Amino acid sequence: MKILAIESSATACSVALCEDERLLAQSFQNNGLTHSVTLLPMLDQVLRGCGVELEEVDLIAAAAGPGSFTGLRIGVSAAQGLAWPLHKPCAAVSTLEAMAWMLAHTEMEICAAMDARRQQVYAARFQGRGDTLERLSPDGALSLEELAGQVKKSGKAQILVGDGAQLCYTTFRELGLDVRMAPPHLRFQSAWGVARAALEQARAGTLTDAEGLVPRYHRLSQAERERLAKERAQGTADNQS
Repeated sequence: MKILAIESSATACSVALCEDERLLAQSFQNNGLTHSVTLLPMLDQVLRGCGVELEEVDLIAAAAGPGSFTGLRIGVSAAQGLAWPLHKPCAAVSTLEAMAWMLAHTEMEICAAMDARRQQVYAARFQGRGDTLERLSPDGALSLEELAGQVKKSGKAQILVGDGAQLCYTTFRELGLDVRMAPPHLRFQSAWGVARAALEQARAGTLTDAEGLVPRYHRLSQAERERLAKERAQGTADNQS
């Protein structure tokens, strides 16, 4: 099965073409340029470099969240645009699970974390089992204290992955928890991980189509939070008048 995967959930952006577990090609950039500029040329480069036409791709996958609201929308929209005309099956992949796949071979507990700002991280924990990955907790927006509590309860050493790994490492080490950082080349989001997670969805029969490929933010946007805050403030003022 040929899988074309897109990862645009954070500052790093990547595109991969895989055949089952085997990586055929990957283009990765972590230079701060906007994904709207870099993504489509990367897609074209990967397909042309492998001599593969889009019609030959069996599955199109995208990191669907959590992550940057803008980055997720760009990646998901690109995947939809590729899949819709050709009626290709799609996979909406957890960004955190995709990162954990990069470290499944360690057979350790893996804590995937992304900096969510506002004193929170997007995080989930997994158990690496060599060729497979076991989910230990759902994706969610957590405070560092909440995540530290999960790690402490586990009682096992954790390997940290993601752009929130350094933030977690500093806090967790201060609390005396046994944690270590993933090596730099495996620490950030990668389209190969998206493709690997998508393969598991294909095997489980849980794929979707272009219409069903939607972002999963796990938290309201800043505009939505501000709107709700204004509505609550207005409601309080009305009740007091």
